[in-house]
Amino acid sequence: MRLLAAALALAATCLAGSPPASAEEKKDFSVCWSIYAGWMPWGYMEDSGLLKKWADKYGIAIKAVQINDYVESINQYTAGQYDGCTMTNMDALSIPAGGGVDTTALIIGDYSNGNDGVVLKGKTALEDIKGQRINLVELSVSHYLLARALESVDMSEKDVTVVNTSDADMVAAYQTPDVTSVVTWNPLLSTIAAMPDSHEVFNSSKIPGEILDLMVVNTETLQDNPDFGKALTGAWYEMMGLMQSDTPEGTAALEAMAEASGTDLKGFEAQLATTAMFYDPAKAVEFAKSETLPETMTFVANFLFDHGILGQGAPNADFVGIAYPGGKTTGDAGNIQLRYDPTYMEMAAEKKL
Repeated sequence: MRLLAAALALAATCLAGSPPASAEEKKDFSVCWSIYAGWMPWGYMEDSGLLKKWADKYGIAIKAVQINDYVESINQYTAGQYDGCTMTNMDALSIPAGGGVDTTALIIGDYSNGNDGVVLKGKTALEDIKGQRINLVELSVSHYLLARALESVDMSEKDVTVVNTSDADMVAAYQTPDVTSVVTWNPLLSTIAAMPDSHEVFNSSKIPGEILDLMVVNTETLQDNPDFGKALTGAWYEMMGLMQSDTPEGTAALEAMAEASGTDLKGFEAQLATTAMFYDPAKAVEFAKSETLPETMTFVANFLFDHGILGQGAPNADFVGIAYPGGKTTGDAGNIQLRYDPTYMEMAAEKKL
């Protein structure tokens, strides 16, 4: 879930064999998504017919396809197999944008607000991490969170040793005597933090708005097919309303999403509690237009460049240009490949969809 550009080379290989999503007027579209609390609505929207309802409204067809391997979903989007895909802001910058696929963040769905954390065994302060071996999924949002945590106590990665560990092995590894520190995400985080003598010393609530979860789409496809953007966005915010409705229908939707993600309603609601969902499109628009977003993306670009994953052969952290509302850009203004465009979220906020 939510890995960074560890598969950048694979994405590049995919690109070599397939062009980006066709930029032309069309009627049939597909987006892909993977298991994560903030993305479960896409599966429910597909299964319940809500997505079809909005696609029908605009005379088009849209399929939302679940892909179990998160990185593979991004690679397939990058290779042009899908018109849109759920991914983090970091992955959007490093894989499709870094690979030359002009990509638009259509919907800012949420940000991690405690879903990712640092756990120490037998130690209670973040400063105690110095000199330790840190088990995490290398080049993932966990790696990014570690960098931000270390920075907060005037340390850097040179003060620790990163041990690349699969998320599938994280809980078992933590239970061995040699592993004393991990960085991971929910539901693994809550499982590990509940173990004896375990202490969560830093989490993503300390860096609000930095680990963003998005629905991105191919920019040219969106420009040539605005109804695609309208249908996706309209369906999403009707779903957000349903999740907050406190009705039998809303509860049924939450239960279905919980089951699909391998937990029960209580467990799913606990994950949502540490996921800052932008249920209100106006709030998402406000975030997209904030001064903090360019600052965050500059920090992310620097992180990616420092770890050698900001596009193949990137000469510096400004290699990929990013556009924001109001004409502001960061990075190379001559190579804009990632765009935060709140147009469709604004239409939802103004009830114009």
